[in-house]
Amino acid sequence: MSDLFSNIPDEQQTQAQPHSQTSNIYQPLAAKMRPQVLEEYAGQKHLFEPGKPLYESIANAKPHSMLLWGPPGTGKTTLARIIANRCDCHFIAVSAVLGSVKDIRKAVDEAKLHQKLGKQTLLFVDEVHRFNKSQQDAFLPYVEDGTFIFIGATTENPSFEVNNALLSRAKTYVLKALQESDLKHVLERAVAQQNTQSNTSFKITEQAEALMVNFADGDARRLLNLLEMAIDLVERDEQGVQLLDEKIVKPLLGENWRRFDNKGEAFYDQISALHKAVRGSNPDGALYWFCRMIDGGCDPLYIARRVVRMASEDIGNSDPRAMQIANNAWDVQQRLGSPEGELAIAQAIIYMAVAAKSNAVYSAFKQCMSDVKSEPSFDVPLHLRNAPTKLMKSLDYGSGYRYDHDEQDGFAAGQSYFPDDKAEANYYQPVDRGMEKQIKEKLEYLKKRSKNNQ
Repeated sequence: MSDLFSNIPDEQQTQAQPHSQTSNIYQPLAAKMRPQVLEEYAGQKHLFEPGKPLYESIANAKPHSMLLWGPPGTGKTTLARIIANRCDCHFIAVSAVLGSVKDIRKAVDEAKLHQKLGKQTLLFVDEVHRFNKSQQDAFLPYVEDGTFIFIGATTENPSFEVNNALLSRAKTYVLKALQESDLKHVLERAVAQQNTQSNTSFKITEQAEALMVNFADGDARRLLNLLEMAIDLVERDEQGVQLLDEKIVKPLLGENWRRFDNKGEAFYDQISALHKAVRGSNPDGALYWFCRMIDGGCDPLYIARRVVRMASEDIGNSDPRAMQIANNAWDVQQRLGSPEGELAIAQAIIYMAVAAKSNAVYSAFKQCMSDVKSEPSFDVPLHLRNAPTKLMKSLDYGSGYRYDHDEQDGFAAGQSYFPDDKAEANYYQPVDRGMEKQIKEKLEYLKKRSKNNQ
């Protein structure tokens, strides 16, 4: 990255420096290590290549309103501060978790005051998706008239969580989970600072580093919080060396390492990946995403319910056993719980993946529902109506109906089952795979007989 980003006004640099060593105020290591210039910023290289909108915006000190969307610990708040520093903006931070419309009004007044003094304000709203519609709407007039540059940070999909009006006035940038090399860079900076501040030789073994990077799971804040806890447990040897090894790290890790926001963006992305792996007849990929979700704390019953959906949507009548196996797995999970139930669901998922595929039932249902919703409420033809009373029979209810069991091969060839005012439709079109191949052959035979009977 170009060193043009290091040209921060002295006043801004002074304000951004962390507390000194002599300060008695506690500050988390993640806050102390917050990068002040883009050269120190880890990850998101896809946003900072020459020619990219965000790079050019910062390089030319011309900020614009934006939404930063990404997992926790990917540098959303840090990036907003770096932009404010580089572009010499007055920085105001509001948390949507704790904030209200009153806080927005206060920020607007503060921004207008600095505007009169000739200084642009950057308003940063953390967890912007937590604001309701009216709160989000409160920003709009001031974004439009330039009272402040708006930067919102969110871990949720802005398409669902941010108002369209605000979404259209702010460019969305997607921040990605940090790669292993990015996290190692963060660790190196933290170790260097620890050695400088404590005047010791602090080291981390390769095994401990690997454990910590794996635990961080793309989250720099999580990594630094772990390091801070570990530092307090490391003792100096006779040479004054502090060595952080895996024996110290392992007890700090706990059981749940993975990034999995239940019912959040990662949740729906992973169930989508599971479903598509099943549809793509890839049992290994399907099993991987199932295990990822279970490892992340997903309710197995939710997955069992989705597996039943897969049996209908992607397999259907090409292998009717799939539905039975899916329901059996659901039943086992309800009766026995974990781990027996999870194994049964895994068995069902693998069966779904290798089964013959057909979406003929799913497509037929969708098309038929579409027709029903868009067409008039056609009457049931007289020959298909029930006639339990003399009056109904006198009105020709059931008249002309041919009882299939009395017909050749148990089939009343040529009999119509659609309303009189609606043309016959061919919704269900079985494929040439699995049992549906036989179903297709039978339907073609029956249609041929009906055609000949006309």
